[in-house]
Amino acid sequence: MVIEWLIKSIETLSMGNLYIAAFLAGSICLLLTFLGTLPSIFGRRVTQGLIDVGLGFSAGIMIVTSFTSLLIPGIEMEGVISVLTGFILGAFTVLIIEKTMPHHHVLKGEKGSNPLIEREKAVWMIIIAMMIHNFPEGLAVGASISYSIRDGVLTAIAIGIQDIPEGLVVALPLVGLGKDIKKAMGIGFLSGVSEPLMAVIPVFITSTSLALLPLILGFAAGSMIFVVSHEVIPETFRHGNEDIATIGLIIGFAAMLLLETLI
Repeated sequence: MVIEWLIKSIETLSMGNLYIAAFLAGSICLLLTFLGTLPSIFGRRVTQGLIDVGLGFSAGIMIVTSFTSLLIPGIEMEGVISVLTGFILGAFTVLIIEKTMPHHHVLKGEKGSNPLIEREKAVWMIIIAMMIHNFPEGLAVGASISYSIRDGVLTAIAIGIQDIPEGLVVALPLVGLGKDIKKAMGIGFLSGVSEPLMAVIPVFITSTSLALLPLILGFAAGSMIFVVSHEVIPETFRHGNEDIATIGLIIGFAAMLLLETLI
């Protein structure tokens, strides 16, 4: 099975070094983000409905991952208080970043403006926005790796699947505005670079004190749930595709739950 091969490969390549394991697991998200840019080659033939179903599917996956790979392991280690504290801190941290750091909302767009970018400088706003969006996802991978490489790889795969439609969300509007396809795909790739880099941070923190791991697991889960609620789900409802997007969420939820049970 591909997933089992990935787990064993990262265990072998990292040779027990969690920093390397976290970076490799985070790179799975990066590669899948780039994979998501490939359909942009077809330009406008990619429908908004298909993107919304993919984002809904991704939301379902991220919700399950937050519980099975982050919250539950943290609670089993230390109890609910430490994990819940981290969960709240994670959600509020992403909220503060969203409110204080200037960036363009790639998924929802700026209120009162055209969501498709019209100026060259806005390309870099897209990169900044997606890097901010990917911060908590990278943290989630690293936190899971700190608990176990198996859970870290599963988390990376779950988040990576979620990154596929996000890569398309970045690249497709740029192609629609006449940007070079290779440039659009390159920007999509850059938007995911933050994930392997952020994945190393929880490993560093927990290496100084293992007692911090439940807090970090909760923090990563809170960050991810905030992103799902604040960014992903609202975007799937913005174009009138609520029904099919919700079906996508249910399928993603069920698929990830099944995957967690089988492996």
